[in-house]
Amino acid sequence: MRITKISILSIAAITATLFTSCDSDDDVATIAVETPATYSFQRNSATTVSYSGQSTRIAMAEEIKSGFKNTALTETQLDNMFAHIEGASDFTDADLNASDKSVRIKVAASADFFFANTTVAAAIKADFDGFISSQVNDVFPVWNSNAAAGVAGQIQQAGGGTVRYVNAKGLEYDQAFAKGLLGALMTDQILNNYLSPAVLDAGDNRVDNDNAVLESGKNYTTMEHKWDEAFGYLYGAEADATAPVLDQDSFLSEYLDRVEGDSDFTGIAATIYDAFKLGRAAIVEGDYDLRDEQANIIKENISMIPAVRAVFYLQSGKGNLTADPARAFHALSEAYGFIYSLQFTRQPGTTQPYFTKTEVDAYLTELMTGNGFWDVDTATLDRISDEISARFTFTTAQAAD
Repeated sequence: MRITKISILSIAAITATLFTSCDSDDDVATIAVETPATYSFQRNSATTVSYSGQSTRIAMAEEIKSGFKNTALTETQLDNMFAHIEGASDFTDADLNASDKSVRIKVAASADFFFANTTVAAAIKADFDGFISSQVNDVFPVWNSNAAAGVAGQIQQAGGGTVRYVNAKGLEYDQAFAKGLLGALMTDQILNNYLSPAVLDAGDNRVDNDNAVLESGKNYTTMEHKWDEAFGYLYGAEADATAPVLDQDSFLSEYLDRVEGDSDFTGIAATIYDAFKLGRAAIVEGDYDLRDEQANIIKENISMIPAVRAVFYLQSGKGNLTADPARAFHALSEAYGFIYSLQFTRQPGTTQPYFTKTEVDAYLTELMTGNGFWDVDTATLDRISDEISARFTFTTAQAAD
């Protein structure tokens, strides 16, 4: 069953037509904007597509995530990776060290949600700082000790399976960090920054795009580049983004692949990719209404990713609470991060997320009440699942498959 709403346009095979009246009522010029076969655009036989900064931040985020399992690292080292300064030897990759990019600076930094809300932006950045600090100071020292209710340490999955490293409430900080970053960095930058008309149309961007005024020393207009930067936060780890295979990073790419793999949501990957292609083509042709229609399709469908996976992991955790607490806590830690990401989603055609920060914080507080995952009951997990599902247009049963 296909449950994502694509009522705005059917993307798979689409031709959008812009009519421009001429002097005679019978004389109409028609400009057709067709969905390109791939995300490939050229000017003067050279590519106009560029999103290297997004690829760099994805690679940085991967190494930071891995650092949560490296007990040899200090809090300062992980902090420095997160808030990298150009030239600092923070990463194992020399190219990342040479980069002037930073992950932290782009967390909760979108034009629409946080430009005028710096207090909340600072609080969100502090959450990620806290995940790092707590991992190093609360979990690393008891890495080889057994966890229990109210006691941080390790807990092994049933049957000699994977060992998980949790805080006193059963939360894995690496999962909270990575799944939260999927929202606070990738989702926020795509939906609430680069696909925002406030960014795409800033200053003289429309006039410059209409007249093919390129950025200095570049082969793209500013508007083209902003759209590409949104594209890069999803496809920036692909070896060939003209033929994306997904599951190429630990963030949106991986979890779009997971959602696509559920038969209830099959087709969502093509919907998103086609909208990116057609929106970029619309920019080339100066059709800004069509561009914004595609942006709304992307906003709706990317917002589905953390929602579906939050429900999936809440239900997975519920199913293992008694028989395999380590497996349950791992799933619930992922759910925690995906719930955190819901505040960065975007209802198409509005300036609102699907869930406010206040709503998200209430859910997370509820999950962490008392001894957290050690105490959580199945009724709570079902209720949160149903409330998330109801805000979108899928059921808990569909997401739980």
